[in-house]
Amino acid sequence: MSGSIRRTVKTSSEQTVQIGARLRAARLGRGLTLGQVASAAGLTEGFVSKLERDQVSPSVASLVAVCDAVGLRVGDLFEPPVTSIVRAGKGAPINFGGEKVREYLLSPGNQSHIEVLQSIIEPGGSAGEELYSLDCEIEFVFVIKGTLEMRLGAESFVLETGDSMTFKGKEPHSWKNPSATEGCQVLWMMAPAS
Repeated sequence: MSGSIRRTVKTSSEQTVQIGARLRAARLGRGLTLGQVASAAGLTEGFVSKLERDQVSPSVASLVAVCDAVGLRVGDLFEPPVTSIVRAGKGAPINFGGEKVREYLLSPGNQSHIEVLQSIIEPGGSAGEELYSLDCEIEFVFVIKGTLEMRLGAESFVLETGDSMTFKGKEPHSWKNPSATEGCQVLWMMAPAS
């Protein structure tokens, strides 16, 4: 299969669509060399290298072959990156339970890879005395401001401003703001989303 046909993919504004970075990321993500992809696609290594640097425009057949070799759908190359911005103070309010706490969802609710929450915990606020676990592989907590006491099983850990902790989401745990006078702000991340 020849990759010598020069064709420029244009958007409606006549800008050349850059696909090389996505192809390279897919190749590296699968642990493939340029030579392996070229061999699987029936192309030269030099052509695949130039394609990854957006220096050539492939034929449709060449593009399909390279996408097959790196495990991408051709359409994935032209979809805009999925982004979601949550402006300060605009996270969706949620209620995970607990006392004297306000919580906000900072990650989009339509994805399943990661869930990010912000908790604003009043003095003495807590998740309660009973330990709980979440249906996620890993949980990460970062103390933005104040003090958070984490309980994992029989152990307790005091986290101060700037401290973080990572643990298995299925590990029974609980938390509280031990201060009687100072509030606490915490960022939680769970993967995959619970």
